[in-house]
Amino acid sequence: MLTVRPVETLDLPELQPYLTLKYQEDHLRQGIFVVEGDKTVRRLLTTGIELVSLLVTPEWADTLRPELERRSEKIDLFVAPKDLLETIIGFKFFQGVIAVARVPRDWTWQEIVDQAPTPKLLVAVDGMSNPENLGVLMRNCLAFGVHGLLVGETSVFPYIRRAVRSSMGAVFHLPFARVSSLSRTLQQLAARGIRTVGAHPHTGAGSLYDFDLRGGCCIVFGHEGNGISPEVLEACSHPVAIPMPPTVDSLNVSSSAAVFLFEVQRQRQALSRNG
Repeated sequence: MLTVRPVETLDLPELQPYLTLKYQEDHLRQGIFVVEGDKTVRRLLTTGIELVSLLVTPEWADTLRPELERRSEKIDLFVAPKDLLETIIGFKFFQGVIAVARVPRDWTWQEIVDQAPTPKLLVAVDGMSNPENLGVLMRNCLAFGVHGLLVGETSVFPYIRRAVRSSMGAVFHLPFARVSSLSRTLQQLAARGIRTVGAHPHTGAGSLYDFDLRGGCCIVFGHEGNGISPEVLEACSHPVAIPMPPTVDSLNVSSSAAVFLFEVQRQRQALSRNG
């Protein structure tokens, strides 16, 4: 059920999520998250994720209203002039549409593994603290056919606003599980026949291009500056690195993820072609 509500005052309690965009821990405690931008909001609307409200300019209200009216949940559509909308959210906002939705339930890593086809391809993140990097990594995962993401206990939550924005909606379609001990989870994956590959420049690390990635595997990416923690790296069965000249010591973690996942796809497609 859609309720259209013109905004004339900032005192409406329902507007609080838009007035507190910097206080994302409060949002997560409430079980909500914020989605910015027309493309990402439109991708949200193609899912079954529950919408709470939208804050839009009059032009976007006219555009989105038919689609919103087809949804079954109760939705508040707040409509404000662009200058007032920017006052509410506290920064220049050029796209004119922002939404609040309910965080979906978490998967468990066991559910992700059980529903993934063979050969399984998982990605895990350890200590990833930058939401933009996580968002781009999730987009890479969706682009290269990753079956699920394991979020270690020291990494940011995928429904942080900047991660959602950087993922361009990939977070809505990528199953992920938060785990309380990534090192223990990697050991459990290994016990189920899934190789755990640490993407980490490391003494004795093998070359990515010489490593067989055609079987079931979980590729682990670490902190943007420090890489994978010693405890998690020890739980990885194989440290693997991208060969690079001595003038370059590393890539941004989301760039590294794209290289690793492309190589997985390349090897598996070659296997499929060769029968």
